[in-house]
Amino acid sequence: MALRSGDDPGGGPGPGRARDPGGPGYQQAAEAIAEGVRGVPPGEVPGRLCAVAVELLPVDGASVSLRSDGMPVQLCASSPHAAHLAQLQATLGDGPCRQALETGAPVLVADLAVPPYTDRWPVFVQQALAAGVRAVHVLPLGSEAVCVGTLDLYRATPGGLGEEQVRIALLVAGVMTVALMALPHGEEYDLGSGEPWLSGLAAEHDTIYQAVGMIMAQLGVGADEALARLRGDAFAYGRTALDVARDVVAHRRRFDAY
Repeated sequence: MALRSGDDPGGGPGPGRARDPGGPGYQQAAEAIAEGVRGVPPGEVPGRLCAVAVELLPVDGASVSLRSDGMPVQLCASSPHAAHLAQLQATLGDGPCRQALETGAPVLVADLAVPPYTDRWPVFVQQALAAGVRAVHVLPLGSEAVCVGTLDLYRATPGGLGEEQVRIALLVAGVMTVALMALPHGEEYDLGSGEPWLSGLAAEHDTIYQAVGMIMAQLGVGADEALARLRGDAFAYGRTALDVARDVVAHRRRFDAY
């Protein structure tokens, strides 16, 4: 994963600079990660890694979103507030998470309230600042060729990541990627309730796309336009796209042509 110095006002390593992972802080972080996930059931590892990231780094929250057609799907978060911020980016369809998904490179923003970020993501910045976030650091999960999702780190005050902290964040992202790839997505892993892991996540994903289909039928528009209408309605009323989708599917919200 190549860092771009233009996205790292916090002092992370620029292109061409060596990253020696042998420092004592890095080694302690590796041990803390191993300890944090030891004995944890596979389905709980991503959530536990989010909590470990908050313990190891100067951030207040962490979340993981998986890449999906249309909009990212939130997988887990260190807190309800971090989960809300992930849903906010998914609803708006804009922000550092989307940039990391598109480029496959980390996006490290030490202060959202200054240019170029106020110009690059004006709506996201406004909403994030209102939600009490000043810094966002996003690490892609996967490789430069294939990005399967993102690890998003949030901070209530301005602040970047130092060189060693960037290495630790990349380590957490790497372990997170391995954990996601190792997780079974079918019947071979049962949570004890008769439901395979990711079933709840799949249900939320299906709700959004069922709602998109209903909006397409109601308005006579294509999928992209229907998703844009869903997102627009959520933004207009200060809600998440998933909340509006649930109302559409339950026939509590209807979109009429006008």
